[in-house]
Amino acid sequence: MILHKEHLPPNVAAGPARPGKIRLVVRLAVTGVAVVAAVMLGVFAFRFYEYTPWTRDGRVRVYVVDTAPEVSGRVMEVPVQDNQFVHKGDLLYTIDPRDYQVAVEKARAALEAEKAQLALQTEDSLRRQKLRLGDVSEEEKQVYSTNVDVGKADVDADAAALYKATVDLERCEIHSPVNGWVTNLTVRVGDYANTGQRQMSVIDADSFWISGYFEETQLRNIRVGAAAKAVLMGYRDLRVLGHVESIGYGIDDTDTAPDSEGLPQVSPIFTWVRLAQRIPVRIHIDQVPAPIHLAAGETCTIYIDSGTPK
Repeated sequence: MILHKEHLPPNVAAGPARPGKIRLVVRLAVTGVAVVAAVMLGVFAFRFYEYTPWTRDGRVRVYVVDTAPEVSGRVMEVPVQDNQFVHKGDLLYTIDPRDYQVAVEKARAALEAEKAQLALQTEDSLRRQKLRLGDVSEEEKQVYSTNVDVGKADVDADAAALYKATVDLERCEIHSPVNGWVTNLTVRVGDYANTGQRQMSVIDADSFWISGYFEETQLRNIRVGAAAKAVLMGYRDLRVLGHVESIGYGIDDTDTAPDSEGLPQVSPIFTWVRLAQRIPVRIHIDQVPAPIHLAAGETCTIYIDSGTPK
């Protein structure tokens, strides 16, 4: 006997349709979860890019001290090597001091001679001042008194010359003014060092900082004192920790550069897409992980904790 569909029980007739409904519900649920996840990721990305200041344009900076000599002469000793760490006050190199020692002795002798001359002039003036006007004229008294004043001035000048000669002698030894690393060492024993000519530099070990160049649209979410972290290009798994020390107050405007007639050179080109200017932000370094070799010029990505969006 053949049973038609309309003669079957309801639960048997609906059996083949239930798996299709279940698959439809599953597809709708998966689609809904994907949409919600996409929306959440979009909101997160928007808030991150809108409210979390970050930039790939970061660079490690440091102060470099120039050790150019203040006197000229033949280099006699260079007890340091390139990239060597030195402490403040350590000897870097010396200049032949013999000419400056002679200058000190000459200045000292000249000073002693002027002091003796001043003593004689003072005695002569005192004797003239004790005489009566009939025995000596008022003009002569004034002359001898003036000679004493001139003698005092000569003594002061010779004392200054002696001080200058002594300082020059001390400058024959060039010491490190900071704790740091010797760099760009070009001087050798036997070279002639000229006044003001750089012989080597010292990188100040206590002056490292990071400069981050942030788009002007992010400045409203950067505050002084905010926590910051930097990821160096060579150490992507490590973080240099710090905080915002200051925010720059100006950058160069190329349109203000004058021409040969003193007129501003304004570019006639107009771009439909306005590019945000980048403002320097100084990051003070608080902590550097031990494996990191911090060197001026290294590039990094900087993230700043903005806290509550302003």
